[in-house]
Amino acid sequence: MKTEDFYALGKVVREPVRKLDVFPKPEGVTHVVMESDEVTSLCPVTGQPDWETVTIEYVPDKLCIESKSLKLYFWSFRQEGLFCEALAAKIANDVGEACKPHSCTVTVRQKPRGGITITATARYEKK
Repeated sequence: MKTEDFYALGKVVREPVRKLDVFPKPEGVTHVVMESDEVTSLCPVTGQPDWETVTIEYVPDKLCIESKSLKLYFWSFRQEGLFCEALAAKIANDVGEACKPHSCTVTVRQKPRGGITITATARYEKK
């Protein structure tokens, strides 16, 4: 693959993007885990900021997610109001649509606010 095959990789991108670039799965790769503790979103009711750790685990079929595009994708939630559970479901569906893995599990762990930590898990299964 070449740089021009990607939206973000090898390019200057200065804004959040709700697009996930993919590349062909290398031979022998059976399981991929991607994690970020720098994801932010907003409470959809109060507008207060929420900080989340997002873990994506997937069993690739033919494609893998490119990490720079994932960083920009996570950034796109910064001003969006979503409950933790909805964020997990949205990410699982978007990863599923982008790379069509055999399966994908997304766990979102929202850092405590008001003394409460929320962890939500969503799954994508290839149809």
